[in-house]
Amino acid sequence: MKRREMLKAGVAAIATAPAVFGGVMMSKSAQAQLCRLEGIRSPETEPDSPPVSAYTQPIYFPPAMAEVSAASINPPADPGRHQRYNDFPPVKFYVQRLTEGYWNYHDELTALTGNSGSLAWMFNGATPGETMVARYGQPVFVRRYNDLPDLENSKMPFGYPASTIHLHNGHTASESDGNPMDFTIPGKFWDHHYAMYLARNDSREALGSLWYHDHMIDFTATNVYAGLSGMSIFYDDIDTGNENDSNPKALRLPGNLQFGGDNQGNPYGYDIPLILHDVRFDQTGNPTYNVFDTKGHLGDHITVNRKVKPFMNVEPRKYRFRIYDGGPSRLYELELSDGSAMTVISNDGNLLEHPVEVASVVLGPANRYDVIIDFSRYAVGEHIDLENVMEQIIGEGPTGRRLAAGKHMEVLRFNIVALKGPDNSVIPSFLRALPEINLNEVVAHREWVFDHDMGLWTVNGQFMDPSIIAAAPKQGTAEIWTFRNAGSSWAHPVHVHFEEFQVLEWNGKPPTGVLKSRKDVAVLGPNDVVKVFYRFDDFKGSYIIHCHNNVHEDNAMMLRWDIVAK
Repeated sequence: MKRREMLKAGVAAIATAPAVFGGVMMSKSAQAQLCRLEGIRSPETEPDSPPVSAYTQPIYFPPAMAEVSAASINPPADPGRHQRYNDFPPVKFYVQRLTEGYWNYHDELTALTGNSGSLAWMFNGATPGETMVARYGQPVFVRRYNDLPDLENSKMPFGYPASTIHLHNGHTASESDGNPMDFTIPGKFWDHHYAMYLARNDSREALGSLWYHDHMIDFTATNVYAGLSGMSIFYDDIDTGNENDSNPKALRLPGNLQFGGDNQGNPYGYDIPLILHDVRFDQTGNPTYNVFDTKGHLGDHITVNRKVKPFMNVEPRKYRFRIYDGGPSRLYELELSDGSAMTVISNDGNLLEHPVEVASVVLGPANRYDVIIDFSRYAVGEHIDLENVMEQIIGEGPTGRRLAAGKHMEVLRFNIVALKGPDNSVIPSFLRALPEINLNEVVAHREWVFDHDMGLWTVNGQFMDPSIIAAAPKQGTAEIWTFRNAGSSWAHPVHVHFEEFQVLEWNGKPPTGVLKSRKDVAVLGPNDVVKVFYRFDDFKGSYIIHCHNNVHEDNAMMLRWDIVAK
């Protein structure tokens, strides 16, 4: 909390400075272009990580959450704290504990620490946390205990040990959404009720690839960077997770409803979540983070499921990969090292109408893509690498250039091993229909402008104040929202909690390809303007809109909005 106040005090001091420093002598349009372009990282504040060997560490496969009995929840759940709890009584119960400990990002980093790994904040002793596997129509209850040490006793040199866990982007009542102000301090717990209810009870509104992460106000970036993230997979009657499903409606995408894997890089299944976080380490092998850099934090080692440059063993068959950009600030363009094609089937967890074949996928923080890679084109004993080819040297956003050949960032190696059985999965020509857009339902138009003001970040010229309601759409209505990037030298991945949107226009043009889908993150490049269609149904309460470059979010780029009774 003090960090935010100190930053505000520091930037206030330049309010009457010469125009070159962003003072009031500049016009508003000129201020919008100021983005501290001199801000290349300083070796004193962001040292290079110790070098480590690439592709020598097996990837970590988080297991599915283990169910507990309802009777073991003590004290018992309080239905009165949750909207529509009795409409959707939980049938599955889980418990997670947030703890501080050590995580083996890489054997060579662990060897530097003098401990059993690098410092980390974890769910039930691991990062990422266990994968929450759920099915529509089967409501879920999760109790999360904050067992982190208090600030005075925490060894983590950054972050704040209060937590509020957001299920991104569940159709969830506000009290279970992970609102930044709904935080628990060490020694307390918070209960989450996930109704597993399709928005408007419409099967076309199903989500598949979600994730959960800390959303503590002012400390989201640091707390997630410390390790507080995990993945979630939702299934339904079409996307069942079973490639052998005999139901004629089932898509039979790659997967056998097995999760986790061994410690040798072998997954148990063929539906694999992969979350990317780039991390910077100090010379003792522990994560490092410059809390006073408001532009964005870039690591120099890419982690996959919190392992640095790991390998994974795959059979010569089709796999479904759910790829997440866990942030805090880096955008990725991912491609296979031989340039071969991948098939995109889902954008931000929403199945496309038709698969799209691509040579690469571009993800901003919090974006998700489900891609199918067919390894049958490779021989046993061969390998193929997943690489990042997007150049980004400062936290605000990428340069717009591709990394030169030989300079690609190492992400993940796939080693081809022997086939264990037949591949019965398919890539259907049609996946899921999109809901219709009825513009006659629209009752309001709103614009959200993402900008920069004296060292901090703004939405509609405002800094985050959780007591101010920036918008109050009525339950059961539809609106058109416009997201506008007022800057010419930074990117903002815009995220709105609770509802998915459909893009109407991107810079005045209708969406095509992977953009023709439901989404919950719009990555605004310089001067981008995106117009989207929203509906607001099923629950009421407080939600937020923010930049998912979490460093921007923590430095005020977030506003509260509420769904109110019609």
